[in-house]
Amino acid sequence: MTAKIRVTIWNEGRHEQKHEAVKKIYPAGIHGAIAAGLAGPEFAIRTATLDEPNHGLSEEILANTDVLTWWGHAAHREVKDEIAALVQKHVLNGMGFIALHSAHFSKPFKLLMGTTCALQWREARERERLWTLEPAHPIAEGVPEHFELPEEEMYGERFDIPTPDELVFVSWFQGGEVFRSGCCWRRGHGRVFYFRPGHETHPTYFDPNVRRVIANACRWARRRVTLNAGACLNAKQALEPVPGNP
Repeated sequence: MTAKIRVTIWNEGRHEQKHEAVKKIYPAGIHGAIAAGLAGPEFAIRTATLDEPNHGLSEEILANTDVLTWWGHAAHREVKDEIAALVQKHVLNGMGFIALHSAHFSKPFKLLMGTTCALQWREARERERLWTLEPAHPIAEGVPEHFELPEEEMYGERFDIPTPDELVFVSWFQGGEVFRSGCCWRRGHGRVFYFRPGHETHPTYFDPNVRRVIANACRWARRRVTLNAGACLNAKQALEPVPGNP
C-alpha cells in the first residue's frame, strides 16, 4: 500500500480575519480551501498559520512533512527568520515546497531562490489565461491546453527569479502582460514549485484547474529522500586501496 503524501498547508491567515470580503470568499480560510482541494485518500493534510506558536512549523512537523505549501501576503516580515531558515533546511534535505501567489516574496522562497523575487503587479480584476507549455510534465497532468480565471490580480515580468529548471505554465492578462506562472526548481534534495494564481479577493482556490495543478504539484514535489544536504563527511576509509593511505 502506497504511503499517503503528508502535506502541510501554511497560510498567513490575516486577510480572512480583517476583511469581510475575503472572509466571505474563504470562510474556512485560504488554507481551508486549499485543503478541501486536496481532500481524498492520497493526502494526509495538516494546516498551520502565522499566529500559531512557531507559526505552526516545528522541527518535528517539518520532519514529518513531505510537501509544504505556503500562502502569504501582508505579513511576510512577521515570519521569524529562524522559521524561514528551518523551512529552507528541510527543503534542502528533501521536503517539497510550493509557493503560491504572493509567496514569491516570502522569506523561505527568497532564501531558496537567492534573488529579490520582485515583479510588476496591478489589482484590476483582470482576466487571466494560463497556457500549459509542457503538457507531458507531471504537474500538467489532466490540465487543458489553456484555462481562464475570470478575475485575478496581474503579475508581470520581469520576475526576478533564477531561470526555472522547468517552466510548465505561462500567464497572459487582459491588460497585455505575460508572466512565468508555473516554475520548477530543484534545491538540494528537495523540489520547489511556484504557482502564480491566488489573490485573496478572488475565489481562485475553488477553481478545478487550479486545484488540479496544486494536487499534481504535491505529487511531483513530495519528499523522496531525507538526507543532510549540508553535511561534509570525511571519508576516512577508502573503498579501494590507495598508496600511502593507512
